[in-house]
Amino acid sequence: MRIPRCLSPLFRFPPRLSILVLISLLAGCQSMPDTSSGTFVSRQIESGGKSYRYQVFVPAAALRHGRTPVVLFLHGSGERGSDGALQTQAGLGPYLRSHADSFPAIVVFPQSPLERSWDGDIAQMAFDTLDAATGEFNGDPQRTYLTGMSRGGYGTWQMALMQPRRFAALAPVCGGITQPNVDTPLVVDAVAASPDPFAAAAAGLKHIPTWIFHGGKDDVVPPQQSQRMYAAMQAAGADVHYTEWPQANHNSWDLTYADPQLWQWMWQQQRQP
Repeated sequence: MRIPRCLSPLFRFPPRLSILVLISLLAGCQSMPDTSSGTFVSRQIESGGKSYRYQVFVPAAALRHGRTPVVLFLHGSGERGSDGALQTQAGLGPYLRSHADSFPAIVVFPQSPLERSWDGDIAQMAFDTLDAATGEFNGDPQRTYLTGMSRGGYGTWQMALMQPRRFAALAPVCGGITQPNVDTPLVVDAVAASPDPFAAAAAGLKHIPTWIFHGGKDDVVPPQQSQRMYAAMQAAGADVHYTEWPQANHNSWDLTYADPQLWQWMWQQQRQP
């Protein structure tokens, strides 16, 4: 019988200790995908006294050499819920499924509950999933990146302001800073009370390399949100890029995540300790 690699340490222990070691190792076996293709794994975390389900994309074994880059992905309004899987069905998740053999990074997919945004305790839950996945799958804290789309684009700005020394690069997609033309509240709370929220956000994030994306025909979150943030980042002296897809409406994420230049640029960024 072939012994799973994750259980091989069991045979180095005296029989009396083996049962305790076995319990620990069996718990870890599920967290060590060793496949020729990247795969999604389901996880659950306790945060703020509540339980949340989330997903982690683990790259192919051949692409994991030492510490692996980590991407935290924040979904939009339509993927909120509690099933722990819907957040992989739009945005970055479909791209990963079609590039599972070659995508070189761990990707963490927390899920926001209904009627919530990426702030307060939900933002903290997302940070907790990032911490857990980074530890479990040997992620690289110096090569940890943040991206999100729509409400998750707002969340990208929000969470980067909450922990401004955490991320090596940001890639907000069709996000913004102030309230767009939607019925539900959608602002970056961290700077909402500032006289100029765009300038305040830029001042707090000017040290992080950032690439902003938006659709030129977006009628949900107007592209002016990203245009103004790009201008504010430039004025603050940031290393910032802006891509506006001329024919794209609110769904600019498919074009963005399929752009190889985004990933080439992202992997070049590294946070200083």
